[in-house]
Amino acid sequence: MRLHVIAVGRLKRAWAAAASEDYLKRASRYFPATLTEVRDAARGRVEDAARWRAEEAKALRAAIPSGGRVIALDERGRGWGSRGFAAWIAAQRDGGARSLSFLIGGPDGLDEALKAEADELMCLGQLTLPHELARVVLCEQLYRAGAILAGAPYHRD
Repeated sequence: MRLHVIAVGRLKRAWAAAASEDYLKRASRYFPATLTEVRDAARGRVEDAARWRAEEAKALRAAIPSGGRVIALDERGRGWGSRGFAAWIAAQRDGGARSLSFLIGGPDGLDEALKAEADELMCLGQLTLPHELARVVLCEQLYRAGAILAGAPYHRD
Protein backbone atom coordinates (compact mmCIF):
# COMPACT_ATOMS: atom_id res chain seq x y z
CA MET A 1 0.00 0.00 0.00
CA ARG A 2 1.27 3.46 -0.89
CA LEU A 3 1.03 6.59 1.26
CA HIS A 4 0.59 10.00 -0.33
CA VAL A 5 0.75 13.32 1.48
CA ILE A 6 -0.83 15.93 -0.77
CA ALA A 7 -0.55 19.46 0.55
CA VAL A 8 -1.46 22.94 -0.59
CA GLY A 9 1.56 25.21 -0.92
CA ARG A 10 5.27 24.94 -0.40
CA LEU A 11 6.73 25.11 3.06
CA LYS A 12 8.54 28.39 3.56
CA ARG A 13 10.45 27.34 6.66
CA ALA A 14 13.45 25.15 5.87
CA TRP A 15 13.25 23.24 9.16
CA ALA A 16 9.67 22.13 8.44
CA ALA A 17 10.45 21.03 4.89
CA ALA A 18 13.52 19.12 6.07
CA ALA A 19 11.63 17.41 8.90
CA SER A 20 8.70 16.43 6.64
CA GLU A 21 11.04 15.00 4.01
CA ASP A 22 13.06 13.13 6.64
CA TYR A 23 10.01 11.50 8.23
CA LEU A 24 8.54 10.54 4.85
CA LYS A 25 11.88 9.02 3.85
CA ARG A 26 11.84 7.03 7.09
CA ALA A 27 8.20 6.00 6.49
CA SER A 28 9.28 4.66 3.09
CA ARG A 29 11.04 1.83 4.92
CA TYR A 30 7.57 0.46 5.65
CA PHE A 31 5.35 1.87 2.89
CA PRO A 32 6.19 3.65 -0.36
CA ALA A 33 5.50 7.28 0.62
CA THR A 34 5.39 10.45 -1.46
CA LEU A 35 4.80 14.14 -0.91
CA THR A 36 3.03 16.24 -3.52
CA GLU A 37 2.70 19.99 -3.15
CA VAL A 38 0.02 21.76 -5.18
CA ARG A 39 -0.02 25.49 -5.83
CA ASP A 40 -1.97 27.57 -3.38
CA ALA A 41 -4.55 30.02 -4.69
CA ALA A 42 -3.39 33.55 -5.44
CA ARG A 43 -4.94 35.57 -2.67
CA GLY A 44 -6.00 39.12 -3.42
CA ARG A 45 -6.97 42.07 -1.33
CA VAL A 46 -10.64 41.07 -1.29
CA GLU A 47 -11.41 38.29 1.19
CA ASP A 48 -12.80 35.32 -0.77
CA ALA A 49 -11.74 32.24 1.20
CA ALA A 50 -14.47 30.02 -0.31
CA ARG A 51 -13.20 30.71 -3.84
CA TRP A 52 -9.61 30.10 -2.78
CA ARG A 53 -10.52 26.79 -1.12
CA ALA A 54 -12.45 25.71 -4.23
CA GLU A 55 -9.49 26.56 -6.47
CA GLU A 56 -7.11 24.61 -4.23
CA ALA A 57 -9.56 21.69 -4.11
CA LYS A 58 -9.31 21.35 -7.91
CA ALA A 59 -5.53 21.06 -7.66
CA LEU A 60 -5.77 18.58 -4.78
CA ARG A 61 -8.28 16.40 -6.67
CA ALA A 62 -5.98 16.33 -9.70
CA ALA A 63 -3.10 15.09 -7.52
CA ILE A 64 -4.99 12.22 -5.86
CA PRO A 65 -4.05 8.85 -7.36
CA SER A 66 -7.04 6.82 -8.51
CA GLY A 67 -8.17 3.71 -6.73
CA GLY A 68 -7.15 4.63 -3.20
CA ARG A 69 -8.73 6.02 -0.08
CA VAL A 70 -8.74 9.76 0.62
CA ILE A 71 -8.22 11.17 4.10
CA ALA A 72 -8.81 14.89 4.59
CA LEU A 73 -7.19 16.56 7.57
CA ASP A 74 -9.78 18.60 9.42
CA GLU A 75 -10.19 19.78 12.99
CA ARG A 76 -13.58 18.04 13.18
CA GLY A 77 -12.19 14.73 11.99
CA ARG A 78 -11.50 11.51 13.79
CA GLY A 79 -8.47 11.41 16.05
CA TRP A 80 -6.40 8.48 17.17
CA GLY A 81 -3.52 7.77 19.47
CA SER A 82 -0.40 6.53 17.70
CA ARG A 83 -1.19 2.84 18.21
CA GLY A 84 -4.79 3.35 17.10
CA PHE A 85 -3.65 5.20 13.99
CA ALA A 86 -1.21 2.38 13.19
CA ALA A 87 -3.99 -0.18 13.64
CA TRP A 88 -6.27 1.85 11.35
CA ILE A 89 -3.55 1.97 8.66
CA ALA A 90 -3.07 -1.80 9.01
CA ALA A 91 -6.82 -2.33 8.64
CA GLN A 92 -6.83 -0.25 5.44
CA ARG A 93 -3.86 -2.22 4.10
CA ASP A 94 -5.32 -5.57 5.10
CA GLY A 95 -8.69 -4.55 3.67
CA GLY A 96 -7.15 -4.12 0.23
CA ALA A 97 -6.60 -0.36 0.01
CA ARG A 98 -4.05 0.33 -2.74
CA SER A 99 -3.15 3.73 -1.36
CA LEU A 100 -3.98 6.29 1.29
CA SER A 101 -3.92 9.96 0.25
CA PHE A 102 -3.76 12.45 3.12
CA LEU A 103 -4.91 15.95 2.13
CA ILE A 104 -3.64 19.06 3.91
CA GLY A 105 -5.36 22.32 2.99
CA GLY A 106 -3.96 25.80 2.68
CA PRO A 107 -4.24 28.72 5.10
CA ASP A 108 -8.03 28.74 4.80
CA GLY A 109 -8.43 24.98 5.22
CA LEU A 110 -10.04 22.50 2.85
CA ASP A 111 -13.07 23.03 0.63
CA GLU A 112 -16.29 21.67 2.18
CA ALA A 113 -17.16 19.66 -0.96
CA LEU A 114 -13.72 18.05 -0.96
CA LYS A 115 -14.10 17.08 2.70
CA ALA A 116 -17.51 15.57 1.92
CA GLU A 117 -15.96 13.48 -0.87
CA ALA A 118 -13.19 12.13 1.37
CA ASP A 119 -13.40 8.61 2.75
CA GLU A 120 -12.28 9.82 6.17
CA LEU A 121 -11.81 13.07 8.06
CA MET A 122 -8.81 13.01 10.37
CA CYS A 123 -7.64 15.44 13.03
CA LEU A 124 -4.16 15.61 14.47
CA GLY A 125 -5.47 16.64 17.86
CA GLN A 126 -7.60 19.28 19.48
CA LEU A 127 -4.99 22.01 19.15
CA THR A 128 -4.86 24.23 16.07
CA LEU A 129 -1.50 23.74 14.37
CA PRO A 130 0.26 25.97 11.86
CA HIS A 131 0.40 24.49 8.35
CA GLU A 132 4.11 23.66 8.59
CA LEU A 133 3.78 21.87 11.90
CA ALA A 134 0.69 19.92 10.79
CA ARG A 135 2.65 18.52 7.86
CA VAL A 136 5.60 17.55 10.07
CA VAL A 137 3.29 15.88 12.62
CA LEU A 138 1.46 13.90 9.92
CA CYS A 139 4.69 12.70 8.30
CA GLU A 140 6.12 11.72 11.69
CA GLN A 141 2.98 9.79 12.58
CA LEU A 142 3.09 7.92 9.26
CA TYR A 143 6.65 6.88 10.09
CA ARG A 144 5.66 6.00 13.65
CA ALA A 145 2.74 3.88 12.39
CA GLY A 146 5.06 1.95 10.09
CA ALA A 147 7.53 1.39 12.93
CA ILE A 148 4.75 0.19 15.26
CA LEU A 149 3.43 -2.24 12.66
CA ALA A 150 6.94 -3.56 11.96
CA GLY A 151 7.75 -3.95 15.66
CA ALA A 152 10.64 -1.48 15.39
CA PRO A 153 11.80 0.12 18.67
CA TYR A 154 10.92 3.73 17.71
CA HIS A 155 7.59 3.99 19.57
CA ARG A 156 7.47 3.73 23.34
CA ASP A 157 4.29 3.58 25.39
